[in-house]
Amino acid sequence: MSDKAPIKMLHDRLLVEIDREAGERRSSGGIVIPATAALGARRLVWSRVVACGPHARSVEIGDRVLFDPEDKAEVEVQGETYVVMRERDVHAVAAERLGDAENTGLYL
Repeated sequence: MSDKAPIKMLHDRLLVEIDREAGERRSSGGIVIPATAALGARRLVWSRVVACGPHARSVEIGDRVLFDPEDKAEVEVQGETYVVMRERDVHAVAAERLGDAENTGLYL
C-alpha cells in the first residue's frame, strides 16, 4: 500500500486491506461455503492494517485486527479495495509484537 499512494489517516481511523480468501470457507467435510451464505450469526473477519491515524493507541501498521464486516465503509485506492474504520470498532488485535507482553495480546 505505502508504495502505491501516500495516505495519511486522521484521528483514530484505520485503513485495512480486505482478505479476498476470507469470504468463502470450507466445512470440516470439505464443502465450500460461499460468503453469501447466511448462517444466522454474524461472522467477524480478520484483516491487516495498512495505515493508522496518530491517535490510534493499540493498533499499528501490519497488525491483524478482528472486526465486524457489516459495520464497514469501503474505499477504492488505485484499484484496490480497503476498509476504513475507527479503532474502537476493532474487536481484537493479533500481532507478533504483543507476544512478548505479559498479557495475551488478544482483547475480546
